[in-house]
Amino acid sequence: MNTPAAAGKASTGATPRWGMVIDVNRCVGCQTCTIACKHANDTPPEVQWRKVIDVEQGTFPDVERFFLVTGCQHCAEPPCVPVCPTGATRQREDGLVTMAYDECIGCGYCAVSCPYQARTIVHEGRGYFGALTRQEKATAHPDRIGVAQKCTFCVDRIDAGTAKGLTPGVDPEATPACVNSCIAQALAFGDVDDPNSNVSQLLANNQHFRMHEELGTGPNFHYLWDAQRDGSDGEKS
Repeated sequence: MNTPAAAGKASTGATPRWGMVIDVNRCVGCQTCTIACKHANDTPPEVQWRKVIDVEQGTFPDVERFFLVTGCQHCAEPPCVPVCPTGATRQREDGLVTMAYDECIGCGYCAVSCPYQARTIVHEGRGYFGALTRQEKATAHPDRIGVAQKCTFCVDRIDAGTAKGLTPGVDPEATPACVNSCIAQALAFGDVDDPNSNVSQLLANNQHFRMHEELGTGPNFHYLWDAQRDGSDGEKS
């Protein structure tokens, strides 16, 4: 179990650190977040920036099934950044790990170094039905062919929204598409360095874990596993 990620930086205009919280007991494995991500980011066939892993544990008849939403963890210490020979993979001050596609040479070092299998390199543009449809041609991203691509936490939405004074994780226009789409409200997004933010409150009041935290990457994906509720509207008690 982790201690709360937000330890004392109030919302004073300081640079945020964006993170995602996933309530494992809320997620129903519907993959709506996966489809919302594909729609918002126009990812090609077989490429999923937002994945849902179906997990079973235990021995029959005492078997438990749950779902883990995953993708790029936007680590505090991202192993993909120092291995990039061109600087195409970089980390912003707000913690987001971004890609400069025009600087990437497709060497794959970042994909090999990532313990979360969050990187994909597509070597040719293909459609879902063989030849590209009119829609696929209109939404194609030739700059992503032959280079590494991954989840960006919908950085364009975050930047455009904050420029308007909106709050990511609170205002849908400034919030990642996967969070907006979740039918079970299993996903939350916000500033984990602000103790008053929605995500920090969730982490402060519930036990949680991070995937492969022992590797020292400092992932900004946090999984709740014992969220307290009042039993009426599904909200935290």
